[in-house]
Amino acid sequence: MAETTYDSTNIFAKILRGEIPSHRVYEDDAVVAFMDVMPQGQGHTLVVPKAPSRNLLDADPATFGPLFAIVQKVALAVKKAFGADGVTILQFNEPASGQTVYHLHVHVIPRFEGIPLKSHSGQMEKPKVLTENAGKIRGALEN
Repeated sequence: MAETTYDSTNIFAKILRGEIPSHRVYEDDAVVAFMDVMPQGQGHTLVVPKAPSRNLLDADPATFGPLFAIVQKVALAVKKAFGADGVTILQFNEPASGQTVYHLHVHVIPRFEGIPLKSHSGQMEKPKVLTENAGKIRGALEN
């Protein structure tokens, strides 16, 4: 049986508290969006609620409105920022689904015709690339 207790030492909780640096593209009272350091495609962004929950299965339903409003906003921005043909939205719950970080989060990945997603290999992107991509997304969010 899967663990059901929220672990406040997970990497996203640490990012939310500012204990680990991130390339943030958006933040409000309820949600933070930042670059995935192991992207499956250029512009891969994570949208994370500030409210603690392991995943969608145990989250307070009040979390979803603010979270998914920003998922949509970020999806529009990454599509614009990278001239993408589409956007993939992914969200995993529990180990059998592929969840590896136990804080609710949504992946927003710009997609291009004929280009498959890279595997989630653990290969970290160069900080300079993450900084540049975050700037493009912030620019698209401002316009």
